[in-house]
Amino acid sequence: RLRCVEAWSMVIPWVGFPLAELLREVEPQAEAKYVRFETLLDPEQMPGVSAPWYNWPYVEGLTIEEAMHDLTILSTGLYGKDLLPQNGAPIRLVVPWKYGFKSIKSIVRIDLVDTMPTSLWMAAAPNEYGFYANVNPNVNHPRWSQSSERRIGEGGRRPTLMFNGYEEEVAHLYSDLDLTTNF
Repeated sequence: RLRCVEAWSMVIPWVGFPLAELLREVEPQAEAKYVRFETLLDPEQMPGVSAPWYNWPYVEGLTIEEAMHDLTILSTGLYGKDLLPQNGAPIRLVVPWKYGFKSIKSIVRIDLVDTMPTSLWMAAAPNEYGFYANVNPNVNHPRWSQSSERRIGEGGRRPTLMFNGYEEEVAHLYSDLDLTTNF
C-alpha cells in the first residue's frame, strides 16, 4: 500500500527486495544509526528541480531499525514490470507504513550515518513533515485530516489505519516515542 499525506492511497504490487538484504551485505558499523537516501538530480530530465524554494537533491532517511525491517523494500518494479522513470526507476524505496514522501524515488546514493538526516520536506516545512512520517490517523497534517483516506479505484472514503494497517508488524519500532510529537 502507498498512502499519501494528502489523504489518498493505492494498493500497489511492488517488485523488489528487502533493503535489509543490501544492508547485511555492507555490514553496517555500530555507529550507523540512520540510513540516508539521495535521489537523482538531473534538471534536464526533471525541470522541477530548478525550483529555488527546495534544497535539492531530494533526501530522505530512516532509522537503521526501520531500514532493516522486512517490509522496507527497494523496488525495481510494480505490477510485474520494471519501474518507469516517473515511478522512480531504476530503484526506489518503499516503506508501506509511512507516508509516501518517505518512499524516495530514483535513488543514486545510500549512506549509513550516525545522525538523523534532514529530509527535503523536513527542511522545507518542519511544522508539516517530521522525520518518522508514520501513517497515523490521530495526527493531522496542518492541511489535511488523516482520519480517513480515499483509496484510488474505490468510491468514498475509508478510515485510515494506524501505520497504514501494519501496526502489528511495526509498532514495536516506536514503543519509546510519543507519535504525536515525533510525527
